[in-house]
Amino acid sequence: MGHKAGFVNIIGNPNVGKSTLMNAFVGERLSIITSKAQTTRHRILGIVNGEDFQILFSDTPGIIKPAYELQSNMMEFVKSAFDDADILVYMVELGEKELKDEDFFNRIKNAEIPVLLLLNKIDNGNEDLLIEGVQFWQEKVPNAEIFGISALQNFGVKEVFSRIVELLPESPAFYPKDQLTDKPERFFVNEIIREKILMQYKKEIPYSVEIETEEFFEEEKIIRIRSIIMVERDSQKGIIIGHKGTPLKWVGIEARKDMEKFFGKQVHIELVVKVNKNWRNDAKQLRRFGYQN
Repeated sequence: MGHKAGFVNIIGNPNVGKSTLMNAFVGERLSIITSKAQTTRHRILGIVNGEDFQILFSDTPGIIKPAYELQSNMMEFVKSAFDDADILVYMVELGEKELKDEDFFNRIKNAEIPVLLLLNKIDNGNEDLLIEGVQFWQEKVPNAEIFGISALQNFGVKEVFSRIVELLPESPAFYPKDQLTDKPERFFVNEIIREKILMQYKKEIPYSVEIETEEFFEEEKIIRIRSIIMVERDSQKGIIIGHKGTPLKWVGIEARKDMEKFFGKQVHIELVVKVNKNWRNDAKQLRRFGYQN
């Protein structure tokens, strides 16, 4: 048998654990993870290489009904995940009984490619709930193979991975064998900062934020970074900076720690907060931040 390679696209509702699973598959922290919904905004590719295979895992935003232009563009990333997938991984939470979008659900049920339906967070339930969940989804998605997993505890992940390798089509590698992702370094700087903002601030603030890294200078022993935190209103700028700048300082310290782990060297980071009015509904700005083709 020759070399195998293919795209494995992971979709599901927000907060179902897609990013945790992606990171477990790849063995690196590529997708940011927080307890808030809509943490993933872009389609992120994680590449796993074996001796005779290459898997391109794709983590997409959670399926939602869009409320503004940014979210509409996020859903375009999910739609594109159907177009090039060789294998579709559809994640649901134990006890979950619906998908937010009927069109997506019909596409899953009528998919001509292999579909693996993963019942995640089974560590939060019991055997009866699992049996009930498997029966429910077998009826709903008869074309799917069903696995019970806990992405967080890494339970059942190895079995799913092995099955994915079995299902891969024969193909040469799409990317060099030493490549981990299709995203540039600045993308991960932006995502790490955004993750800390999601953790530090409440309500609408994290969803009104976009990060742009203006400077990324890599020297032998240190990387010097200057990143802009963009918000939509002046009042949000005040909240991000916070009393005596303490919340923003926390974001910088925690982001630096993660970046030093990710890049394997010392990092110096400067954060600046700017107002970019209504960027979430501005097509030009969304293109600039990589949300539109």
